[in-house]
Amino acid sequence: MNRIEETFDKLKKNNKKALGIFVTAGDPNFESSLKLITNLPDYGADFIEIGMPFSDPMADGPSIQLSSQRALKSGMNLNKCLSLIKIFREKNNHTPIILMGYYNPIYKFGKEKFIKNCIELGVDALIIVDLPPEEDNEFYFEAEKNNLSMIRLVTPTTDVKRLKKILFNTTGFVYYVSITGVTGTKAPDIKNVQVNIEKIKQVTDLPIVIGFGIRSPNQATLMSEVSDGIVIGSAVVDLIKKTLDNDGNSSSEGLIKCLNFTKEISKALKHN
Repeated sequence: MNRIEETFDKLKKNNKKALGIFVTAGDPNFESSLKLITNLPDYGADFIEIGMPFSDPMADGPSIQLSSQRALKSGMNLNKCLSLIKIFREKNNHTPIILMGYYNPIYKFGKEKFIKNCIELGVDALIIVDLPPEEDNEFYFEAEKNNLSMIRLVTPTTDVKRLKKILFNTTGFVYYVSITGVTGTKAPDIKNVQVNIEKIKQVTDLPIVIGFGIRSPNQATLMSEVSDGIVIGSAVVDLIKKTLDNDGNSSSEGLIKCLNFTKEISKALKHN
């Protein structure tokens, strides 16, 4: 049983829902990003999604696009992103780490080299936004052969035929995108979400996690009632931005605000 399976199994036994926190690697710089990632599990994060900064993140809204820009400006790259995970794993070997991003940086890095590094450093899964199942030969099979889970996105517009194709090779969990459009721009509609979650459950036994558009404890609680967990990203990234000084540097105040927000969401989920 891998870290993702262990986490969801433990939460299910305790009748709890998973909280995933998304942050962009290197936002606003390596040191600040490392401090936040290192502390998140102590404040209630059950797994961490780390965004690999990219110059053209087409599925992301303004908040996460800007976080990528800040990270790239600070000198973040894929090697440094992997270094974050290496340092994190020196103190934490139980919290699942999921890398999320686009295929272009991986392709340039070298897919075999990337997969090897991920396994050695303790990455548990990948979400590659722009690699549909039709491209599984390009990357998926090599990752799965090395026990690196591939998590897929399912959207509100995904029909049953397409759903079966997407989920055929999905491992880890299913990431349900609760809104149409890009991240952080709308609030999800619980009725539509519930209908689509039921549709997904008819196709897979994997845990289902809801992301995109969840920004408050109330929304988190509502979404967790129809799923196995939730992911919050844009709301955390916005907190990071709001606490930057005029030179774009973060502060201990910003770190504390992000961690306290995580703790608040975690409490809302655990008291379900």
